[in-house]
Amino acid sequence: MPCRLSKVYTPNMRPPVLDPLFAPVSTLPGIGPKIEKLVSGLVGSQPDRDATVADLLFHIPHSLIDRRHRPGIAYSENGDIVTLDVTIGRHIAPPRHSKAPYRINAYDETGQITFVFFHPRRDWLEKTFPEGERRIVSGKVEWFNERPQMVHPDYSLKPEEAEEMPAIEPVYPLTAGLSSKTLQKAVRAAVDRVPHLPEWLNDAHLHQTGWPNFAEALKTLHAPHERNDIDPASPFMQRLAYDELLASQLALAMVRAHMRTLGGISRSPKGELQKAVIASLPFQLTGSQAKAIEEINEDLAKPVRMLRLLQGDVGAGKTVVALAALAQVIETGAQGALMAPTEILARQHYASMLPLCEKAGIRLALMTGKDSQKERRLRQEQLDAGEIDLVVGTHALFQGTVTFRNLAMVVVDEQHRFGVHQRLALSAKGNGVDVLVMTATPIPRTLVLTGFGDMDVSRLTDKPAGRKPITTVSVSLDRLDEIIGRVGAAVADGQKVYWVCPLVEESEKIDLAAVEERHRVLEHALRQRVSLVHGRMNADEKDAAMADFKSGATKVLVATTVIEVGVDVPDATIIVIEHAERFGLAQLHQLRGRVGRGDKPSSCVLLYKGPLGETAGARLNIMRQTNDGFLIAEEDLKLRGGGEILGTRQSGTPGFRIARADEHADLMEVARDDARLILELDPDLKTKRGEALRCLLYLFGRDAAIRLLRAG
Repeated sequence: MPCRLSKVYTPNMRPPVLDPLFAPVSTLPGIGPKIEKLVSGLVGSQPDRDATVADLLFHIPHSLIDRRHRPGIAYSENGDIVTLDVTIGRHIAPPRHSKAPYRINAYDETGQITFVFFHPRRDWLEKTFPEGERRIVSGKVEWFNERPQMVHPDYSLKPEEAEEMPAIEPVYPLTAGLSSKTLQKAVRAAVDRVPHLPEWLNDAHLHQTGWPNFAEALKTLHAPHERNDIDPASPFMQRLAYDELLASQLALAMVRAHMRTLGGISRSPKGELQKAVIASLPFQLTGSQAKAIEEINEDLAKPVRMLRLLQGDVGAGKTVVALAALAQVIETGAQGALMAPTEILARQHYASMLPLCEKAGIRLALMTGKDSQKERRLRQEQLDAGEIDLVVGTHALFQGTVTFRNLAMVVVDEQHRFGVHQRLALSAKGNGVDVLVMTATPIPRTLVLTGFGDMDVSRLTDKPAGRKPITTVSVSLDRLDEIIGRVGAAVADGQKVYWVCPLVEESEKIDLAAVEERHRVLEHALRQRVSLVHGRMNADEKDAAMADFKSGATKVLVATTVIEVGVDVPDATIIVIEHAERFGLAQLHQLRGRVGRGDKPSSCVLLYKGPLGETAGARLNIMRQTNDGFLIAEEDLKLRGGGEILGTRQSGTPGFRIARADEHADLMEVARDDARLILELDPDLKTKRGEALRCLLYLFGRDAAIRLLRAG
C-alpha cells in the first residue's frame, strides 16, 4: 500500500500505512497490562505515552546465541551454549519438602549429562523429557565434579520439531520482571506487522551501498542468519542507522528552513558599541574570539535569522563573545537577553558583564525567581519602555508574561538540550529574533551534527592570555592522608581548594554520608571551618556555603557534583576529585575547569580506588595527558558513546535508538548532505519520494517537523 497523503492532510494525521506500527504493544501476543508497563519502560521513546509496535521494532538485539554448535556431550566446554541430540534416561525427583533440585539423566554416543531443575512442576518435566525418547536440548553446559550438567535448558524439542528453535537467537536488553522468551515472542509478532513501505532512499544510493529495504533490514536484525548481521557495519544495521540519521537531519533542516521563512532582520550598525565593549576588556581578544565575533556579525547583517552554536572549552571566554554580539543589536535600538540554566549562573553572568556594560553605556538588568513582585513589575515596565538594553535571567524569561519592547537577540548558555521547540518559542518574543546557543561542553563534530545540525558552529579553541595549564595527577586512595597533608599546606599558603565527592543515585544515602564524613575529617585535620555543598541542601544553604568560599571566609569547599558547572572562583587553585574512576571523561574535564581560572598555577588530583578497569584507567590517562577539551570529548566518544558528552545518562548517541555516533559518523555527514539536497529539490515533500520521507519522519518520531510545513 503506497504512502499517499491526501490534500486534506492535517498535522496530526499520520499516513495510514503506518497504523499497524503505531498500535500499542498491548495488541501483541503475551503482553498484558503488567508486561506492557515493563515493555514501555524498556523501549518507550517518549515517557508520556505507552510504547508502540514501532518502539519494540527499534529495540535492537545487543548480542546473539549461536545454537548451531553441536559438539556432543563429552566435547562440550564449560560455559558454552550447546545443542545436544540426546536420549532421556532416568528422572531423579528429590524427596518431599527437600530443597534439592530435580535431576534428569540423559546420554548420547559420547557421554552422559544431567539436566537440573529447581522448583519445577513434575508433570511438565515428565511430559517434556519422557524417559527413553530422543530430544534436541539446548542450553549452557557447566562441568561440576568432572561431570557435565545443564541447569534449566532453554529448549527441549522432539527431533521433528527441531526447526522451531532458531539457529541464531537474538539477545535483547531486558528489564527486571520481563523474560527473554516473552520479549522474543512479542518482537516476532511485531516483525510480522511491518507493512510494505515506499522507498525513501534514492535508487542510486541504494545501488551504491547494496543495502536492503527497510522491512528486510528490520526482519534480519530480529531474525539474524549470521553472527555478524547485527554488527554496526553490517548492511542491515547501516541501513537502519542511516534511516534514523536521515530522519533527524531532515527534521533539523526543516526547522532551519522554517526559521528562514519566518524572515530575519538585517542588523549591521557601525559597530561603535561593540568596539566600546572590546575596548573595556582588561585583555586582548584571542584569535578564535575575534573570528567568532566576525562570524556572528556576518550572520546579523543577513536578512535571515541567526541560529549559531558557540562552542568553547571551560574558560575560553564565551561570555565576552556573546556580549560583543549583543552590543551589535543594542546599537540598532533593539534589546537582547541572556538566558542561563540556573540562578547562580545568571547572577554570575550579570556580575561579570556589569562593569563592561557600564563602561560601554549598555543598560543591564537581572531578572530571577527571587525578585519580589514589585521588582518584577518594575523590570517589566522598564523592558516595555525600552529602558533596559540587555536582561540576564533564567528560563523564566521566556515563560509566562515577560514581554519586550523590541527583542532582537537571545543568547542561551549551557543548555545542551535546548530543543527545537524552545528555539521556536523564542521567536514569538520579538520580531526576527537571532539566537546564539553557548556550551562549555566540547562536543565532537559528529555529535554537533546530531544535536545541533540545524545550526552554524563557531569554536573557541584557545584560552585567554595569562591562563596557566592545569597539572593533573592520579593518586591511589591509599595515599589519602598524604593528600590531606598537602591540602593543609596549600591552605596555609593562602590557596583555595575544591574537594569533590561522587554522587551515585542508587546509593544516595551512602554517598551523602560519605561527603559529610569527608567534610568532618577535613575540618578535624585542617583545624578550620570547611564549606559543604550537596544536593539535599536548600538553595539558601548552598548559596551561603559558596559565598563563604568565594569571599575567603572558608578556604576549602567539599561538594558533590551538584557544584554548579559555571561557578567562578578565580583564586581556587586545587581540585581533588575523590573516586575519579566513577566519573566520565566529560564530567572530569568540567570539574577540572573549576580551577586554573586565575594567573596562578593550578592542579587537579584524581583520587582513585584500585584496581582500575581498562576504561577507567584509559580515562585517567587521558586526563593526565591533555587539557584540550575537544580532544577529551573525542576520546570520551570512543570510550563511552555520545550520551555522556551531551549530559544524558545512556551510552550511545543521544536521542537515537539504532545509530551510534562513533560507528556511524560517516553516515551522519552523508545524511546531512542528503537532507539539504532533498529540501532544495522538494521543500514541501510533495514528490513521490517526499511523501515516502514523511513516513520516515513519523517512524522515527520526527513528525513535529512536518507541522512546520503546515505552519508555513
